[in-house]
Amino acid sequence: MEGILPLWKERGMTSHDCVFKLRKILQTKKIGHTGTLDPDVDGVLPICVGRATKVVEYMMETGKAYIGEITLGYSTTTEDKSGEVVATKRVLVPPTLSAIDQMMLNMEGIITQIPPMYSAVKVNGKRLYEYARNGETVERPKRQANIKKFIRTTEPVFNEIEGTVSWRFEVECGKGTYVRTLAVDLGEALGYPAHMSDLTRILSGSFKAGDCVTLAQVQEAVDQQTMDTKLFPLEYGLKELPSIEISFAVWQKVKDGAVLLKNDYAEIPSMPFVVTYEGQACSIYNEHPSKPELLKPVKVLRNEIG
Repeated sequence: MEGILPLWKERGMTSHDCVFKLRKILQTKKIGHTGTLDPDVDGVLPICVGRATKVVEYMMETGKAYIGEITLGYSTTTEDKSGEVVATKRVLVPPTLSAIDQMMLNMEGIITQIPPMYSAVKVNGKRLYEYARNGETVERPKRQANIKKFIRTTEPVFNEIEGTVSWRFEVECGKGTYVRTLAVDLGEALGYPAHMSDLTRILSGSFKAGDCVTLAQVQEAVDQQTMDTKLFPLEYGLKELPSIEISFAVWQKVKDGAVLLKNDYAEIPSMPFVVTYEGQACSIYNEHPSKPELLKPVKVLRNEIG
């Protein structure tokens, strides 16, 4: 079994839970996910099966899109609704629409984020959430994130009793973006503690919500022996990389992991790039680290075409 399974991750499960369950359903150990989703978040989670696990690292580099809700009035330890409240400031007069929209617009582009303490980022060989669970604090590394789009999609809802105001949003972002932190930073810019009160991933790379199947649907497909219809070719995980098609003669070299002469190609796409033969991805090439005239395979994907 080989391919990419666009799974709809349900709430209450970790990404690792999904992989564990799929290994049992599909009866194979060679499975990997392409980017962690928090337990409280549902949405698109592409899963690589079999040989397709070779493209996991490239799929993790792809863009993502989310819809969700931001709530002003209090912040939490986890920056989402599951954490303990750490700061409150009642909203007496909601921010104007123009103020909200302008602050969201200001956060588009390349921004700097500090990862949440409840995250999987490693500091000194230990994940931040491990420090957090032990009640320890540690200096967190700053990271850059690319926010391509960050817009409000509903009118704000003012809750006078709770002293909060909430609105829904849509964000398109690059790899490694913490949407929870985006919500917190937006609240700070508006003068209030805030948290992300809801989140759903609607796009991961080339996979959208409509492509996805649930774990129950995967089990049904296995029972009906139609699993092959649910899997996308591994090439779908490489769509954001440039590619070149090669001849049969070059394929004979590529399948064995040979280096290639750069001068043999009139146009070399940006690096890294995918080498294809008969439309199938065979290998991923990059510049040779010490010999500029050569192209070196960084990963052989197939040594047979069929």
